[in-house]
Amino acid sequence: MPHFIVEYTDNIKNEANLPFLFEKIHQVLIDRGSHFPIGGIRSRAIELHDYRVADGAEDDAFVHAVFKIGAGRTEEVKKEACDAMFEVMKDHFASLMSTRYLALSMELIEFSEAGTYKQNNIHTRFKKE
Repeated sequence: MPHFIVEYTDNIKNEANLPFLFEKIHQVLIDRGSHFPIGGIRSRAIELHDYRVADGAEDDAFVHAVFKIGAGRTEEVKKEACDAMFEVMKDHFASLMSTRYLALSMELIEFSEAGTYKQNNIHTRFKKE
């Protein structure tokens, strides 16, 4: 259940190209083999209309990503994946950051499988025979 959730300010909607960001993030996770099962990878974006950045004097923008995963991966796997994902984010938004004020951030949330409920038949498409 790796989920990549992006909150972004609406003042960068036209430049953010989030579908392309998601494509690159999914590839980062797919490249890590069985650590992040393909059938569980999800990405989504939440456009923010009500926000304030810094002192409010400029047309500042931000992108904040949350990467949610179930427990069980080693610290090395988590760090390597998150480092790679944040590099993708920095690269993806580099040209936008060169033309405007923009803050990027990402956090990892790891949760216990207790208390989560899932049903997913997408995994069957990716099982090797």
